[in-house]
This record gives sequence, structure tokens and C-alpha cells, in this order.
Amino acid sequence: MSFKTRLSSIFVDENNIPPEFQIEEVHQREYLSGGEMKTWNGEVSEVYSPVGFWGEDGTFKRKLIGTYPVCTEKEAFEALDAALEAYDNGRGEWPTMSIANRIKCMERFIFKMSEQRTLVVKLLMWEIGKSYADSAKEFDRTIEYINATIDALKDIDRQSSRFEMAEGLVAQIRRSPLGVVLCMGPFNYPLNETFTTLIPALIMGNTILFKPPKHGTLLHYPLLRAFQESFPKGVVNTIYGRGAVVTPGLMASGKVNVLAFIGSSKVANDLKKRHPKINRLRAVLSLDAKNAAIVTKHADLNQAVSECILGALSFNGQRCTAIKLIFVQKEVADEFLKLLSDAVANLKFGLPWDKDVKLTPLPEPNKTEYLTDIVNDAIAKGARVVNENGGETSASFFFPAIVYPVNENMKLYREEQFGPVIPVIPYEDIEEPITYQIDSPHGMQVSIFSNDAKEISSLIDPFVNLVSRVNINSQCQRGPDVFPFTGRKDSAEGTLSVHDALRSFSIRSLVTTKMTETNKNIINEIVNDNDSNFLSTKFIL
Repeated sequence: MSFKTRLSSIFVDENNIPPEFQIEEVHQREYLSGGEMKTWNGEVSEVYSPVGFWGEDGTFKRKLIGTYPVCTEKEAFEALDAALEAYDNGRGEWPTMSIANRIKCMERFIFKMSEQRTLVVKLLMWEIGKSYADSAKEFDRTIEYINATIDALKDIDRQSSRFEMAEGLVAQIRRSPLGVVLCMGPFNYPLNETFTTLIPALIMGNTILFKPPKHGTLLHYPLLRAFQESFPKGVVNTIYGRGAVVTPGLMASGKVNVLAFIGSSKVANDLKKRHPKINRLRAVLSLDAKNAAIVTKHADLNQAVSECILGALSFNGQRCTAIKLIFVQKEVADEFLKLLSDAVANLKFGLPWDKDVKLTPLPEPNKTEYLTDIVNDAIAKGARVVNENGGETSASFFFPAIVYPVNENMKLYREEQFGPVIPVIPYEDIEEPITYQIDSPHGMQVSIFSNDAKEISSLIDPFVNLVSRVNINSQCQRGPDVFPFTGRKDSAEGTLSVHDALRSFSIRSLVTTKMTETNKNIINEIVNDNDSNFLSTKFIL
């Protein structure tokens, strides 16, 4: 059997899919706005899985798994009005609610969200082609993230429960919300990464406009009632529709206080420019990245290959933190390429529910054509595909291609491929990868592979000023969630981690007075009578 035939054969007849992984079509005709699940009778968008089936005529047809509303600017502005009303210039029930009660609402949401685990995990698999193991991990990690956020907020609140005194003044300093947050997440982690902005923004007392990603929309539908039943009316509002239609007007209104966006810098820049009061807009952005790995002649090549495979091909390389370019010292390039090619050949490919599968079909239409184009561009300019079967395609599946030697004239040198193509660049002088990073518009992470401590130390100092995270003998990655996640240049704005995100979606506010007897008595009376949720010494355990 030819390799091409093997690739094609992964798309089995629908009847041969294990019953526990088969899916019924989900046709969403509701959206959450102003505390109500509103009925939609207008245009809908069809959702096709990257998984599909071969017809008798030999054509490939992606499986329809459902539909969702394509709302208009009218519905988007209704959602904005609901969020504004719920915030009420900071006087609404949610922004003035005590931290303890906000946490109770969030804990109620966790319980209701957990009830939908089976369906959400299944939709993750079918919508974006993520393996069952990784889909389940994404759901569970999101629950863990929410719990960690609650713990971090308790810690912040405990530190804020005391009064500070200086220069004859007494003050209590706490964090307060910013207003209306427009939250837009990515397709590659449509649940987890979306919630890493939505959840901290929400629990800090902001009201939310939530637009699901284009790929990975349906999986949020089972969670809408959990939002509705856990939070006050109008605190969480969903926006459906084409981004180019429903989001520009929201930004142009000037009524969005925070843009939380994970995606391309081009889209983020366009949205920011539309805001008429740019100094009032806070942006929390995770954007493009072209993370490099540097493999020196002093590296343990087996370890470097193992980590580079994880970094470059986890979820088919569709991660902003993926290793998207490998610099390898010329003396060890041939050996490294041999080991890397062998490792790719041993990766199991198939459908998302196949046991131990590592490579799956790609969710974006025409993605295989794009990847083929950038590989062919490199070949035309002097590179070659070094691994057997590299770049072979079948329908929505693309087998990883290791492309070598890549140079600055090729698309692969600059473009973020966001897929299973591994460009490898030989270098003689370590200044070459450093110069690449200096010239790059991106500055998220780098991985350095070497067992020479002096060599590593000589690279740490320049790279920490070029990227936000330097990984030594390990892949580029986001976690753990308690670590700061950000980037330089066009790769990010603001910092995300469990602690940093809570700060990103809030501002320090304080209540202060001169320490006269009258003022001290006033403060004591407010605190003792529990008349204020802000001015309080309550201690959350």
C-alpha cells in the first residue's frame, strides 16, 4: 500500500467510528444576551469538521456537525447595551459585588460547566480535529485554571484587606474593574485560551462581550446556560456573526474598555485603531509568533529532537508557542536531520479518537494548499524536503515536512506557518540566530539546546532582551499557568498568567483620608457595620 493510500484510508466510513465518538448534529438557534437565551431565526453558518468521508465518486466531503447564528451589528449593539447596563458606570450589581460573592458565582459556573464535559470534549474533537486526549486535557486544564484564578484572587484580596498608613494618611488599596471587555479567543485552544482572558476579566467585576472563534464556535453553546444561570443579568453576553461585520462598530462606539484578543496582529491593530478614545482602551493581546529553536554542537541531539518534535508538532504545530524555525549548527546538522526525520516517521497519524494519535486533520479550509505552497516556494529557492513522505496530503491531512536548508529568501523564514512544516536553517556563527531574532517582528520565545553552561549563559543575556521567555533544553510552551505569558514586539501586549491576568483586567483604586479622630471613627463604623464591599477588612479563606 502506498503512503498516499495509507493517508487516505484514515478517513473511515462513518459507521466504523466507535459509537462513543459519533456525534449528532448541533443546530444552535440561541445566543445569550442581556441575561436571556434569545431565539435566532436568521442566517446561520454551517460547521464542517476536518474529519470527513470519501464519496463513491472519490471526492472528499467534510462532515457537517452543526450550525450557529450569524448575527448582525444590531444584535452586537444590543449585547453591548446589555453589558453597559449591567456595569452601570461601575454601579451595577456585579462590579460592586463583594469578592466573596463573585467567587461563589464562579464556583457555581464551574459546577454547571463540568456537567457539560462530555459534549464539549466531543465538539472540540470534531470541530478542530484535536485528539480526544488533548481535547479532554484542554477541558480539564480550563477547570483547573478557573480554580487557580479563584485562589489567586483570594490571595490578592487577603493582601488588600489591611489598611496602609503613610504621612498622616490612612488608605485601603484594592483592585477594581475597568468596564466592558470584548473577549475574542483563538481556534487552536478555543476553550482554554479564550477562558484565560474571559474568566479573570469576569471575576474582577467587568462585564463581558464574548465572541467565540470562527473554528471552535459550537463547543461553547453547551456552556451558555451555565453563564446565564451563574451570573447576574447582562454580565456575560455572546456575540455571533462575522467578525468584520460585528466587531468594528463595537470598537468604534468607544464604549469597549478592554480588548482581550488572541489572534493575528493585523486584526488586533485594525480593531484598536477603530476606538475613538485610544487612551481609555486597555488591550490584552496574544498575537503572532515565530519561535526559534537553536541547536548547538554541544547539545544532546536525542533530547533536542524529542523536545523539538513536541514543540513543532503538538496539535499539528497549530500553537502560537510552537517551535516554528530550527537553527542547527552545521557540524551536527546531518545527524540532527536524520534523528528528526526518524522521529517524525514514528508519529502515529489518524483521526482524533484513535488511541495515541499525534497527527490529525487540519480544521482550516485550504490549509493543506497553503502549506504545500510554502514548501514548494522553499524548494524553488534551493531547499528540499528531507524526511520521507514529508508534505504528502490527503483531503484535510498534511504529513509533516522537514524543509532544509531554509534561508531568508523563502516564505518559511518569515511567515508563521501555523501547521506541520518544520523549517531548519544551518548556521556557522551563533550571531546568525541572534541576528534573526533582532530582525524578526516577533518576540515571544526561544529554545536553546546545549549542554555547555558557558555557551548557554552567553545566549541567555541577549535573548532575554529579545523574547519574553528563554527555554533551556526544552520546547517553547505557555505553561505552567502561574508563569507570566507575554511577548515583545508584535507578539503580545500585556501579560497573562493566573496572577497577571487578574491585574490586567483591573486597576488599583484606593480610599484614603487624613488620620483625624473623626475620620478614624467614620472608617471604623463603615468597616464594623459592613456597609461597603470595597472598604472592608473581611478575610477570605
